[in-house]
Amino acid sequence: MRILLTLIAITLGLWVHEVRAEPTDWASEFPKTDFGETSVQNWSEILSGGPGRDGIPALSDPTFIKVADETRLGAREPVLTVELTGTKPRAYPLRYLTWHEIVNDRVGGVPIAVTFCPLCNSGMVFDRRVAGQTLSFGVTGKLRNSDMVMYDHQTESWWQQAIGEGIVGQHTGVQLKQLPAWMESWAEFAARNPQGLVMNQPKARRPYGQNPYAGYDSRNRPYPFFTGENPPHGVPALARVLRVGDRAWPVSRLAKAGEIREAGLTIRWAAGQASALDTAQIAKGRDVGTIRVKDAKGRDVPHDVLFAFAFHAFWPDGKWMMGN
Repeated sequence: MRILLTLIAITLGLWVHEVRAEPTDWASEFPKTDFGETSVQNWSEILSGGPGRDGIPALSDPTFIKVADETRLGAREPVLTVELTGTKPRAYPLRYLTWHEIVNDRVGGVPIAVTFCPLCNSGMVFDRRVAGQTLSFGVTGKLRNSDMVMYDHQTESWWQQAIGEGIVGQHTGVQLKQLPAWMESWAEFAARNPQGLVMNQPKARRPYGQNPYAGYDSRNRPYPFFTGENPPHGVPALARVLRVGDRAWPVSRLAKAGEIREAGLTIRWAAGQASALDTAQIAKGRDVGTIRVKDAKGRDVPHDVLFAFAFHAFWPDGKWMMGN
């Protein structure tokens, strides 16, 4: 219970002390990590988020239940959806991802990592296969630009979640393959996939359904784990943007248009999904809508919906699709 209370205090932003360290301080925690290999220019970029290695416990091989058997989720509650060809669609509720951040799973023979960084609102799914080896991922407890730094159990290389790239260790510079996935409401998933599956509640003792970051996405600035620049064009730091590659579309623009066809993509926005980072109860969060991205052949396109400050931090030369 003491550990849980500490975690809640940190995630509420009550503990804003920035803990900076050096590889010598991390070596006992990550004895297999090769800190001599890194793309990080200055170790001061990496901060402690409070909990140490696995203090936020990633999940592996979760259990699933049928859509018809799910009774916990509110209609507008957000889920991260994975629909791979030839497999039953799967929904990973953010009420669980908020507390675990990574789920190592296998869908139709494809090993995947379902990831969600609440501090950046970044929800992405990666193929866990790298150079013929299947990796499994955990949470380092470290942050860079307020984004989760993951690690793999096999080599203890560190990976930046928002870009899916190795930043420390043997796999520095290696890019994980991002798979098509998107956030939508539980009602949307269930209506489209009545025979689909939804991740069952983990057995860990967490207040699932509660948002430990209440009011976060209404702040003017991120928590002090982020000290970088504000986004350009007057875009608020915690405004959501759709990222495809190195392009970002403000979600406010998408919501106003409903549908946009640009850069070879068809982007649609529809109301109905609650923010996971608004009210204390995730199911009651304000409506932020659902975004779907298709290519010219109607195929789902890998993308992310993250906060504007995070896009600007990781893609400082990225293109802002303002519609002017």
